[in-house]
Amino acid sequence: MSQLFEPIKIKGLEIKNRVVMPPMCQYSVTEEDGIPNEWHYVHYVSRAVGGTGLIIVEMTGIHPDGRITNLDTGLWSDDHIPSYRRLVDAVHSYGCKIGIQLGHAGRKAQDAKPPVAPSAIPFSERYDMPRALEYEEVKQLVIDYKEAARRAVEAGFDTIEIHGAHGYLIHQFHSPLTNIREDEYGQDLSRFGVEIITEVKEVIPSDMPIIMRISAKEYVDHGYDVRYAVELGQKYKDAGVDIFHITSGGEGPIGSDGGPAARAGYQVDLAHKFKNELELPVIAVGLLEDYEDARNVVESGQADLVAVGRGMLRDPYWALHASQAIGGKQSIPKPYLRGF
Repeated sequence: MSQLFEPIKIKGLEIKNRVVMPPMCQYSVTEEDGIPNEWHYVHYVSRAVGGTGLIIVEMTGIHPDGRITNLDTGLWSDDHIPSYRRLVDAVHSYGCKIGIQLGHAGRKAQDAKPPVAPSAIPFSERYDMPRALEYEEVKQLVIDYKEAARRAVEAGFDTIEIHGAHGYLIHQFHSPLTNIREDEYGQDLSRFGVEIITEVKEVIPSDMPIIMRISAKEYVDHGYDVRYAVELGQKYKDAGVDIFHITSGGEGPIGSDGGPAARAGYQVDLAHKFKNELELPVIAVGLLEDYEDARNVVESGQADLVAVGRGMLRDPYWALHASQAIGGKQSIPKPYLRGF
Protein backbone atom coordinates (compact mmCIF):
# COMPACT_ATOMS: atom_id res chain seq x y z
CA MET A 1 0.00 0.00 0.00
CA SER A 2 1.28 3.46 -0.86
CA GLN A 3 2.27 5.53 2.17
CA LEU A 4 0.00 8.23 0.75
CA PHE A 5 -2.88 6.15 2.08
CA GLU A 6 -1.47 5.29 5.45
CA PRO A 7 -3.11 6.97 8.45
CA ILE A 8 -1.37 9.65 10.47
CA LYS A 9 -1.96 10.99 13.98
CA ILE A 10 -0.84 14.46 15.06
CA LYS A 11 -1.75 15.20 18.69
CA GLY A 12 -5.44 14.28 18.89
CA LEU A 13 -6.06 14.51 15.15
CA GLU A 14 -6.25 11.10 13.45
CA ILE A 15 -6.43 11.27 9.65
CA LYS A 16 -7.14 8.16 7.56
CA ASN A 17 -4.69 9.09 4.80
CA ARG A 18 -2.22 11.82 3.82
CA VAL A 19 -4.46 13.52 1.23
CA VAL A 20 -5.50 17.08 2.09
CA MET A 21 -7.91 19.38 0.32
CA PRO A 22 -6.35 22.83 0.86
CA PRO A 23 -8.36 26.03 1.35
CA MET A 24 -9.68 27.42 -1.93
CA CYS A 25 -12.04 30.42 -1.88
CA GLN A 26 -15.36 29.75 -3.62
CA TYR A 27 -16.61 33.36 -3.75
CA SER A 28 -20.11 31.94 -3.46
CA VAL A 29 -21.73 33.53 -0.39
CA THR A 30 -24.48 35.16 -2.44
CA GLU A 31 -26.12 36.77 0.60
CA GLU A 32 -22.78 38.41 1.51
CA ASP A 33 -23.36 37.53 5.17
CA GLY A 34 -20.41 35.16 5.55
CA ILE A 35 -22.63 32.12 6.11
CA PRO A 36 -21.79 29.04 4.02
CA ASN A 37 -24.68 27.91 1.87
CA GLU A 38 -25.74 24.86 -0.16
CA TRP A 39 -22.89 25.37 -2.62
CA HIS A 40 -20.34 25.06 0.17
CA TYR A 41 -22.16 22.07 1.66
CA VAL A 42 -22.14 20.13 -1.61
CA HIS A 43 -18.60 21.25 -2.46
CA TYR A 44 -17.00 20.02 0.76
CA VAL A 45 -19.15 16.98 1.46
CA SER A 46 -18.53 15.60 -2.04
CA ARG A 47 -14.76 15.63 -1.38
CA ALA A 48 -15.37 13.75 1.87
CA VAL A 49 -17.36 11.15 -0.07
CA GLY A 50 -14.43 11.11 -2.51
CA GLY A 51 -12.00 9.77 0.07
CA THR A 52 -10.09 12.87 1.17
CA GLY A 53 -8.37 12.48 4.54
CA LEU A 54 -8.48 16.11 5.68
CA ILE A 55 -10.46 19.02 4.26
CA ILE A 56 -9.48 22.58 5.18
CA VAL A 57 -12.30 25.02 4.57
CA GLU A 58 -11.46 28.13 2.55
CA MET A 59 -10.05 31.31 4.12
CA THR A 60 -12.79 32.44 6.49
CA GLY A 61 -12.91 36.06 7.60
CA ILE A 62 -12.51 36.84 11.28
CA HIS A 63 -13.98 40.28 10.55
CA PRO A 64 -16.46 41.44 7.87
CA ASP A 65 -13.82 43.72 6.34
CA GLY A 66 -11.24 40.95 6.52
CA ARG A 67 -12.72 39.00 3.62
CA ILE A 68 -11.09 39.16 0.20
CA THR A 69 -14.56 39.97 -1.18
CA ASN A 70 -18.01 40.17 0.35
CA LEU A 71 -18.79 36.82 -1.33
CA ASP A 72 -16.44 35.01 1.05
CA THR A 73 -17.23 33.02 4.17
CA GLY A 74 -16.85 34.41 7.67
CA LEU A 75 -16.87 33.40 11.31
CA TRP A 76 -17.12 36.73 13.12
CA SER A 77 -20.53 35.99 14.68
CA ASP A 78 -22.14 33.17 16.65
CA ASP A 79 -24.90 33.29 14.02
CA HIS A 80 -22.47 31.55 11.66
CA ILE A 81 -21.98 28.47 13.85
CA PRO A 82 -25.07 26.38 12.91
CA SER A 83 -24.25 26.31 9.18
CA TYR A 84 -20.68 25.23 9.85
CA ARG A 85 -21.84 22.59 12.33
CA ARG A 86 -24.13 21.08 9.68
CA LEU A 87 -21.22 20.97 7.24
CA VAL A 88 -18.80 19.48 9.76
CA ASP A 89 -21.24 16.77 10.84
CA ALA A 90 -21.80 15.70 7.22
CA VAL A 91 -18.08 15.56 6.44
CA HIS A 92 -17.45 13.49 9.57
CA SER A 93 -20.12 10.99 8.55
CA TYR A 94 -17.88 9.93 5.64
CA GLY A 95 -14.80 9.34 7.77
CA CYS A 96 -13.10 12.60 6.81
CA LYS A 97 -11.59 15.16 9.17
CA ILE A 98 -12.16 18.86 8.62
CA GLY A 99 -10.38 22.05 9.60
CA ILE A 100 -11.01 25.70 8.86
CA GLN A 101 -8.58 28.39 7.77
CA LEU A 102 -9.01 31.64 9.69
CA GLY A 103 -7.69 34.76 8.06
CA HIS A 104 -7.88 38.46 7.31
CA ALA A 105 -7.06 39.86 3.89
CA GLY A 106 -5.61 43.13 5.18
CA ARG A 107 -4.63 45.38 2.28
CA LYS A 108 -5.94 42.75 -0.17
CA ALA A 109 -9.54 43.09 1.05
CA GLN A 110 -11.15 44.27 -2.17
CA ASP A 111 -14.54 45.33 -0.78
CA ALA A 112 -13.33 47.02 2.43
CA LYS A 113 -13.53 50.80 2.25
CA PRO A 114 -10.76 51.37 3.08
CA PRO A 115 -8.80 48.17 3.68
CA VAL A 116 -6.46 48.06 6.67
CA ALA A 117 -2.85 46.94 6.95
CA PRO A 118 0.16 47.17 9.26
CA SER A 119 1.38 50.14 7.22
CA ALA A 120 -0.16 52.34 4.52
CA ILE A 121 1.41 50.50 1.58
CA PRO A 122 -0.90 49.33 -1.23
CA PHE A 123 -0.67 45.86 -2.76
CA SER A 124 -0.47 47.31 -6.27
CA GLU A 125 -1.77 50.22 -8.31
CA ARG A 126 -5.01 48.31 -8.86
CA TYR A 127 -5.73 48.11 -5.13
CA ASP A 128 -6.95 50.84 -2.77
CA MET A 129 -4.51 52.52 -0.42
CA PRO A 130 -4.89 50.79 2.96
CA ARG A 131 -5.20 52.58 6.27
CA ALA A 132 -2.51 51.74 8.83
CA LEU A 133 -4.04 50.00 11.83
CA GLU A 134 -4.02 51.80 15.16
CA TYR A 135 -2.31 49.96 18.01
CA GLU A 136 -5.59 49.12 19.78
CA GLU A 137 -7.07 47.88 16.51
CA VAL A 138 -4.24 45.38 16.19
CA LYS A 139 -4.96 44.15 19.70
CA GLN A 140 -8.65 43.77 18.83
CA LEU A 141 -7.86 41.77 15.71
CA VAL A 142 -5.92 39.29 17.86
CA ILE A 143 -9.08 38.83 19.92
CA ASP A 144 -11.13 38.48 16.73
CA TYR A 145 -8.96 35.53 15.71
CA LYS A 146 -9.43 34.02 19.16
CA GLU A 147 -13.21 34.40 19.03
CA ALA A 148 -13.38 32.90 15.54
CA ALA A 149 -11.38 29.91 16.79
CA ARG A 150 -13.80 29.50 19.70
CA ARG A 151 -16.69 29.41 17.26
CA ALA A 152 -14.86 26.88 15.09
CA VAL A 153 -14.48 24.58 18.09
CA GLU A 154 -18.20 24.96 18.87
CA ALA A 155 -18.97 24.03 15.27
CA GLY A 156 -17.01 20.80 15.69
CA PHE A 157 -13.93 21.42 13.52
CA ASP A 158 -11.00 19.07 14.10
CA THR A 159 -8.20 21.59 13.59
CA ILE A 160 -7.61 25.31 13.04
CA GLU A 161 -5.38 26.67 10.29
CA ILE A 162 -4.12 30.23 10.69
CA HIS A 163 -3.46 31.94 7.36
CA GLY A 164 -0.04 33.57 7.48
CA ALA A 165 0.68 33.37 3.74
CA HIS A 166 -0.14 34.79 0.29
CA GLY A 167 0.20 38.41 1.24
CA TYR A 168 -2.72 38.52 3.66
CA LEU A 169 -2.69 40.30 7.01
CA ILE A 170 -0.38 38.10 9.10
CA HIS A 171 2.02 37.86 6.16
CA GLN A 172 1.86 41.66 5.87
CA PHE A 173 2.93 41.93 9.51
CA HIS A 174 5.84 39.51 9.24
CA SER A 175 7.25 40.84 5.96
CA PRO A 176 9.79 43.69 6.19
CA LEU A 177 8.43 45.00 2.87
CA THR A 178 4.94 45.66 4.23
CA ASN A 179 5.50 46.34 7.92
CA ILE A 180 7.33 49.59 8.67
CA ARG A 181 5.53 50.30 11.94
CA GLU A 182 7.39 52.04 14.75
CA ASP A 183 5.55 50.34 17.63
CA GLU A 184 6.21 46.88 19.07
CA TYR A 185 4.55 45.22 16.07
CA GLY A 186 7.17 46.82 13.86
CA GLN A 187 10.05 46.07 16.18
CA ASP A 188 9.21 42.36 16.28
CA LEU A 189 7.63 41.32 12.98
CA SER A 190 6.49 37.97 14.36
CA ARG A 191 4.64 39.49 17.30
CA PHE A 192 1.20 39.71 15.66
CA GLY A 193 1.27 36.09 14.53
CA VAL A 194 2.65 34.88 17.85
CA GLU A 195 -0.07 36.68 19.80
CA ILE A 196 -2.76 35.16 17.59
CA ILE A 197 -1.40 31.64 18.08
CA THR A 198 -1.15 32.17 21.83
CA GLU A 199 -4.74 33.42 22.09
CA VAL A 200 -6.15 30.71 19.82
CA LYS A 201 -4.53 28.03 22.00
CA GLU A 202 -6.55 29.30 24.95
CA VAL A 203 -9.89 28.41 23.36
CA ILE A 204 -9.16 25.11 21.61
CA PRO A 205 -8.84 21.63 23.15
CA SER A 206 -5.34 20.82 24.35
CA ASP A 207 -5.04 17.92 21.89
CA MET A 208 -6.20 19.92 18.85
CA PRO A 209 -3.30 20.80 16.53
CA ILE A 210 -2.83 24.30 15.13
CA ILE A 211 -1.79 24.52 11.49
CA MET A 212 0.06 27.58 10.24
CA ARG A 213 0.09 28.34 6.54
CA ILE A 214 3.13 30.37 5.61
CA SER A 215 4.71 31.67 2.43
CA ALA A 216 8.23 30.34 2.77
CA LYS A 217 9.61 32.65 0.09
CA GLU A 218 8.65 35.99 -1.44
CA TYR A 219 8.97 36.72 -5.14
CA VAL A 220 8.95 40.51 -5.15
CA ASP A 221 12.23 42.36 -5.44
CA HIS A 222 14.09 42.30 -2.11
CA GLY A 223 11.58 39.81 -0.67
CA TYR A 224 12.56 37.45 2.12
CA ASP A 225 13.97 33.97 1.53
CA VAL A 226 13.32 30.58 3.13
CA ARG A 227 15.97 31.19 5.80
CA TYR A 228 14.00 34.17 7.11
CA ALA A 229 10.75 32.18 6.88
CA VAL A 230 12.20 29.33 8.94
CA GLU A 231 13.23 31.82 11.62
CA LEU A 232 9.63 33.03 11.72
CA GLY A 233 8.49 29.44 11.80
CA GLN A 234 10.61 28.75 14.87
CA LYS A 235 8.85 31.58 16.71
CA TYR A 236 5.47 30.28 15.61
CA LYS A 237 6.43 26.77 16.70
CA ASP A 238 7.50 28.08 20.09
CA ALA A 239 4.11 29.81 20.39
CA GLY A 240 2.24 26.57 19.71
CA VAL A 241 2.04 25.68 16.02
CA ASP A 242 1.94 21.91 15.45
CA ILE A 243 1.86 21.64 11.64
CA PHE A 244 3.17 23.91 8.89
CA HIS A 245 1.38 24.19 5.54
CA ILE A 246 4.06 25.48 3.20
CA THR A 247 3.38 27.65 0.18
CA SER A 248 5.09 30.72 -1.30
CA GLY A 249 4.55 34.14 -2.83
CA GLY A 250 1.39 36.22 -2.94
CA GLU A 251 2.80 39.35 -1.31
CA GLY A 252 2.94 41.56 -4.40
CA PRO A 253 3.56 41.74 -8.13
CA ILE A 254 6.29 39.31 -9.22
CA GLY A 255 9.74 40.89 -9.12
CA SER A 256 12.35 41.29 -11.82
CA ASP A 257 13.57 37.67 -11.54
CA GLY A 258 10.24 36.45 -12.90
CA GLY A 259 9.35 34.30 -9.92
CA PRO A 260 9.26 30.50 -9.80
CA ALA A 261 8.56 28.15 -12.67
CA ALA A 262 5.15 26.82 -11.68
CA ARG A 263 5.66 23.11 -12.19
CA ALA A 264 4.64 20.04 -10.25
CA GLY A 265 6.26 20.10 -6.82
CA TYR A 266 7.88 23.53 -7.20
CA GLN A 267 7.28 24.28 -3.50
CA VAL A 268 8.13 20.86 -2.08
CA ASP A 269 11.75 21.75 -1.29
CA LEU A 270 10.46 24.61 0.86
CA ALA A 271 8.23 22.21 2.79
CA HIS A 272 11.14 19.81 3.19
CA LYS A 273 13.29 22.62 4.60
CA PHE A 274 10.66 23.41 7.24
CA LYS A 275 10.28 19.74 8.12
CA ASN A 276 14.01 19.28 8.62
CA GLU A 277 14.73 22.54 10.40
CA LEU A 278 11.70 22.70 12.70
CA GLU A 279 11.09 18.96 13.16
CA LEU A 280 7.33 19.27 12.82
CA PRO A 281 4.89 17.67 10.36
CA VAL A 282 4.41 19.63 7.15
CA ILE A 283 1.84 19.78 4.36
CA ALA A 284 3.28 20.24 0.87
CA VAL A 285 1.24 21.92 -1.86
CA GLY A 286 1.72 23.10 -5.43
CA LEU A 287 0.51 21.32 -8.59
CA LEU A 288 0.76 17.90 -6.95
CA GLU A 289 -2.30 16.50 -8.69
CA ASP A 290 -0.47 13.67 -10.46
CA TYR A 291 -0.87 10.55 -8.34
CA GLU A 292 2.78 9.55 -8.60
CA ASP A 293 3.99 13.06 -7.74
CA ALA A 294 1.83 13.08 -4.61
CA ARG A 295 3.00 9.62 -3.63
CA ASN A 296 6.67 10.46 -4.11
CA VAL A 297 6.45 13.52 -1.85
CA VAL A 298 5.30 11.38 1.08
CA GLU A 299 7.36 8.27 0.37
CA SER A 300 10.56 10.29 -0.05
CA GLY A 301 9.99 11.88 3.35
CA GLN A 302 9.83 15.42 2.01
CA ALA A 303 6.44 16.06 3.62
CA ASP A 304 3.95 14.26 5.83
CA LEU A 305 0.80 15.23 3.95
CA VAL A 306 0.05 16.40 0.41
CA ALA A 307 -2.50 19.08 -0.47
CA VAL A 308 -4.25 18.70 -3.83
CA GLY A 309 -6.04 21.89 -4.85
CA ARG A 310 -6.86 22.41 -8.50
CA GLY A 311 -6.80 18.66 -9.10
CA MET A 312 -9.54 18.22 -6.54
CA LEU A 313 -11.60 21.03 -8.03
CA ARG A 314 -11.65 19.00 -11.24
CA ASP A 315 -12.14 15.64 -9.55
CA PRO A 316 -13.99 15.40 -6.22
CA TYR A 317 -13.01 11.71 -6.09
CA TRP A 318 -9.29 12.35 -6.57
CA ALA A 319 -8.35 10.34 -3.48
CA LEU A 320 -10.40 7.29 -4.51
CA HIS A 321 -8.98 7.40 -8.03
CA ALA A 322 -5.43 7.79 -6.71
CA SER A 323 -5.83 4.80 -4.41
CA GLN A 324 -6.94 2.69 -7.37
CA ALA A 325 -4.01 3.83 -9.48
CA ILE A 326 -1.13 3.56 -7.00
CA GLY A 327 -2.44 1.24 -4.32
CA GLY A 328 -4.22 2.19 -1.16
CA LYS A 329 -6.92 0.87 1.11
CA GLN A 330 -9.85 3.21 0.64
CA SER A 331 -13.45 2.71 1.68
CA ILE A 332 -15.64 3.09 -1.40
CA PRO A 333 -19.15 4.29 -0.51
CA LYS A 334 -21.50 1.35 -1.05
CA PRO A 335 -23.72 3.13 -3.61
CA TYR A 336 -20.61 3.73 -5.78
CA LEU A 337 -19.08 0.24 -5.65
CA ARG A 338 -20.29 -0.64 -9.15
CA GLY A 339 -18.27 2.27 -10.50
CA PHE A 340 -15.03 1.07 -8.97
